[in-house]
Amino acid sequence: MAEFRTLDGIAVAGKRVLIRVDLNVPMENGLVTDMTRIERVAPTIVELADKGGRVVILSHFGRPGGKPNPEMSLRPLVEPLSGTLKRPVGFAADCVGTVAEEAVAVLKGGEIVLLENLRFHAEEEKNDAAFVDRLAVLGDVYVNDAFSCAHRAHASTEGLAHRLPAIAGRLMQAELDALDRALGNPQKPLAAIVGGAKVSTKLDLLGNLVAKVDRLIIGGGMANTFLHSQGVEVGRSLCEQDLADTARSILAKANETGCRILLPTDVVVANELKPGTEAHTVPVDKVPRNAMILDVGADSVGTYRKELAACRTVVWNGPLGAFEVSPFDRGTVDLAVAVAQRTADGQLLSVAGGGDTVAALAHAHVEEKFTYVSTAGGAFLEWMEGKQLPGVAALIRAA
Repeated sequence: MAEFRTLDGIAVAGKRVLIRVDLNVPMENGLVTDMTRIERVAPTIVELADKGGRVVILSHFGRPGGKPNPEMSLRPLVEPLSGTLKRPVGFAADCVGTVAEEAVAVLKGGEIVLLENLRFHAEEEKNDAAFVDRLAVLGDVYVNDAFSCAHRAHASTEGLAHRLPAIAGRLMQAELDALDRALGNPQKPLAAIVGGAKVSTKLDLLGNLVAKVDRLIIGGGMANTFLHSQGVEVGRSLCEQDLADTARSILAKANETGCRILLPTDVVVANELKPGTEAHTVPVDKVPRNAMILDVGADSVGTYRKELAACRTVVWNGPLGAFEVSPFDRGTVDLAVAVAQRTADGQLLSVAGGGDTVAALAHAHVEEKFTYVSTAGGAFLEWMEGKQLPGVAALIRAA
């Protein structure tokens, strides 16, 4: 991986440090319902403050459409942020202009202020040069700790890296290191597990992976499209029949590159998707016409486990079945537990990411047992697709 600067060896005492984080957390009735993103950026903020930096936090929340919206203010995050950091956090009712400048001016070394939602200004998402300048006057150093936003070339994620000395925060550093070890410079053999509903949303991902990995396990609704492309009857299952040719072309490319694609050999079927419904496991070529494939079967999971036993690295994006509804979570849970166990035994480096993936691993109670689990969503997916992320590229150019 190309080099980027980190907090190691950077003197921030007395300096105004603009740190871009992702505080776009789930909220209900004004309360944060999942603290993960706050907890993950806390170490960088605390380190900067402990080193005497005057810490200025930048973030967005929701999609306010480029104008102030009280329902998307960052003010309600001051208390949970302060509680996590175990120190006071100030708040400024704007992220640029006099209000922001005065809030930053009174900061002392070790103190922290949170600025209002960046997206209250349309110029943020436009990466407007004048807006970048208005942000830049608030700081002496720029720290990007928002990998989850790095796929967007916005003023606070890309523009600032060209105006101020640019550094990767600890979370950004961990994400980039983990992804480099998983796909950039992995220990071989390398396997990928890709699930989810539709092939159409992951064409770039599949195309990139078959050229890089040794084994590719395809599950979820995506697998149905591949099975259909091979003439297998999938009943009333989710299936993009119009992408049969695309699926066949991916299989052909995998054959050329030496990537072994693994599809289910047995599946769990039911007539409807709801808790407690009657379900059966059948060979993949015996799916009833009125049934839906909702999970992979035990034999398939057994095969996947044997294949992964020969691998040193695995990347995972997407569940194998409709894991939100029991008993269609079994395949995902069983394979996740197997990957977690091999990781714990020091036999496997495991990196996973994507919203549904994180939820599935949490459901299996193994999210803490993988080598690294990214909460980045779209940025994680684009990285796996082999795309350049503007926020990361800017850090590398600034190094």
